[in-house]
Amino acid sequence: MICDDEYYMAIALREAEKAAEDGEVPTGCVIVDSQERILARAHNRTEGLNDATAHAEMLALSAAFAAKGNWRLTGCRLYVTKEPCPMCAGAIVLSRVDRVVWGVGDDKRGGGSVFGIFNHHGINHHPETLGGVLEEPCRSVLQEFFRRRRAEHV
Repeated sequence: MICDDEYYMAIALREAEKAAEDGEVPTGCVIVDSQERILARAHNRTEGLNDATAHAEMLALSAAFAAKGNWRLTGCRLYVTKEPCPMCAGAIVLSRVDRVVWGVGDDKRGGGSVFGIFNHHGINHHPETLGGVLEEPCRSVLQEFFRRRRAEHV
């Protein structure tokens, strides 16, 4: 099956919408193996779990490790609606994901664009990266969430 970035990003976007419904920052993630099987899907749960590390990517990585029976996710692609933070980018590198695709970039805390983790010379694995897939819908779900949040606190 041919890789369809928009197809998998749309699934990640549905996860982000679930996060928003739960009052979480709307970020969703999907991990797909080389056979086009979805190994994991997750959304942010930091508030619900009272866990600062419960980002969509971290939860999806853990689920993918269990599904694959291996911590090495060689041959896998990770789709996430917002560019991974430094913590998630580090975990992605350590897990040997081949390709990371995100919707909207994060020009303040982006693990790739700001901190350069995916391409850092001192790291032994450098996944392929692609940003901007379904960027507008990914941006929209974030903007709407924070618009509602600000209105609630007025």
